Amino acid sequence: MFIQQIYTNCLAHAAYYIESGKEAAVIDPLRDPEPYIKMARERGATIKYVLETHFHADFVSGHIDLANKTGATIVFGPDANPGYKSYIAEDLERLKLGNAHIQVLHTPGHTVESACYLLLNEKDEKIAVFTGDTLFIGDVGRPDLLSGNLGKEELAAMLFDSLQSKIKNLPDYVIVYPGHGAGSACGKNISSDSSSTIGEQKANNYALLAADKDAFIKAVTTDLPMIPAYFFKDAVINKKGCLPFEEVMKNNLRPLTVNEFKAIKSDGALVLDTRDPMDFAAGFIKGALNIGLNGDFAIWVGTLVDTDARMILVTAPGKEKEAVERLSRIGYERVDGYLEGGITEWFAAKLPYDNIMTFDSKECETLLQTEDYNLLDVRNRMEVAKHRMAGSFHIPLNMLKSKYTTLEKENKWLIYCAGGYRSMIAASFLMSKGFHFVGSIEGGIKEVIAHSPQLLEIEMEQQ
Repeated sequence: MFIQQIYTNCLAHAAYYIESGKEAAVIDPLRDPEPYIKMARERGATIKYVLETHFHADFVSGHIDLANKTGATIVFGPDANPGYKSYIAEDLERLKLGNAHIQVLHTPGHTVESACYLLLNEKDEKIAVFTGDTLFIGDVGRPDLLSGNLGKEELAAMLFDSLQSKIKNLPDYVIVYPGHGAGSACGKNISSDSSSTIGEQKANNYALLAADKDAFIKAVTTDLPMIPAYFFKDAVINKKGCLPFEEVMKNNLRPLTVNEFKAIKSDGALVLDTRDPMDFAAGFIKGALNIGLNGDFAIWVGTLVDTDARMILVTAPGKEKEAVERLSRIGYERVDGYLEGGITEWFAAKLPYDNIMTFDSKECETLLQTEDYNLLDVRNRMEVAKHRMAGSFHIPLNMLKSKYTTLEKENKWLIYCAGGYRSMIAASFLMSKGFHFVGSIEGGIKEVIAHSPQLLEIEMEQQ
């Protein structure tokens, strides 16, 4: 038996390849089917099943393309009603995979059709459970996504029952393989650990430690993070079906000359610049939004860019394909192309550009003493509760799109986050909205703590 976790950092997502007797199953694949096909081909195996734990909200699944290319059967648990050919398994049904079996455990709560997949070896011993978004390491799936007519409290109650009847009664030694890790918006307290055991989760997971159903419901429905707008679109795509990945790449991965780029920009397309924040700061096309590929790209695109937005891209050399592919993973398919030759071609054409000043902590100290700058903290509430710069305003980046109008455009704004990635996103966003005096603290609060701790607020206000 062979198990391989295939982890994608920018989505904090885990897909799985399971093999027994030269038959393979893939659980929750990403949109590009080739990595899974390649793995099976190299191992001399045939992909028999594509197992979906639920209709995902945070990415567009590759299950349809993978099934079409391999002849595999798409499997959902009970209560799924997809708009394409699939096998809807019964609760506790066993699927034969080589010398092993995979048992379907219907675990409604995160969504009504959520299922976990229990792997049993040739001796019928329970080996591992692939929990999707039902159970994470340190957390459980949030109960407020794609709920239909059900409220989050009703789904949380269903999730409690699912965990009690299907998960907590598994042997303590059974390995838990979750669908996401730290950084995913599908939970609020997800660990960075890639796996655990049932016993460890019963002992340490706050949700599994809840005294009763009421306590559980309160625990899992309190302080849920904001839902990125694209979640609702992706959940619908995964239920109804999506365009073939190859077609999306063909349509979107198109080189544009400077003149073509200018014309499309003038026609209202958003310029998305995916370069490193510091490279972006040195010079960028006026109005461009910077969301670097080197960070949580998917989450911030999905939070700040409208789901039906028409886009053109500026990337680092050789990163064009990666940018288009990563946008397609979250259902952004209206990319008209990318600037061929990158920002260098724009500069060579002597076209207008902007830049954003960046300052280290010592320079910030001087600025705050001599200039009329306002500090803007774009970290989340829990980060701010630990330490913040004295006198700073606080708008989390995931709320900036709806709250930026509360800020004065003519003021001078010095923005910071943990390390500089989110502050550059925020700075570019504000400049695209007509803010004129925007700077970013290079290295973020980490830099301030290390070199200018006197700029921190001494007595933290209650958050």
